[in-house]
Amino acid sequence: MREPRPRPAGRNPAALTGRGGIVVLFAAALAGALAAHWTGTGVLAGLAFLLGCAAAALLTRPADLLTLAVSPPLVFFAATLAAVIVVNAGEQSPVRSIALGLLTALAGTAPWLFAGTVLVVVVTAPRGMLAQVRDLRGRLAGLRLFHEEENADPVRWDDSRRREPPAHHADVD
Repeated sequence: MREPRPRPAGRNPAALTGRGGIVVLFAAALAGALAAHWTGTGVLAGLAFLLGCAAAALLTRPADLLTLAVSPPLVFFAATLAAVIVVNAGEQSPVRSIALGLLTALAGTAPWLFAGTVLVVVVTAPRGMLAQVRDLRGRLAGLRLFHEEENADPVRWDDSRRREPPAHHADVD
């Protein structure tokens, strides 16, 4: 029987990819939104979202922290929309009830969204997210989409490079 390889010290054995962290966040937010609707306690949706944010921020590998840090608002919206669709699918007017339910749910849980987003940034910043932001800024600064001289005038008044009009068929020898 082979001996297990030793793991490097300080490395998280259950590290998630960025997508995995987003899935954890979505699952927690969806479960919380559904539980909040069925129990009538809106706080459950916010607490589940905060728990998902903390878990995702702590379990995601450092190389994918920037991906995770920008995703909570979109994940929160998607989970809330999915929960509202599940809850209101059998209504007489599903489009109206889904729209009204979505607006009501988002309005009631907006402070939780803000708190979860701040929590993800606060937890991921010391884990390496700020270094990823600096690296991204450096790579973007190195890219120059419009490579022109810095002092070039964008409006060219000097028309000295005017081309001759094309020759007409009558002018051909």
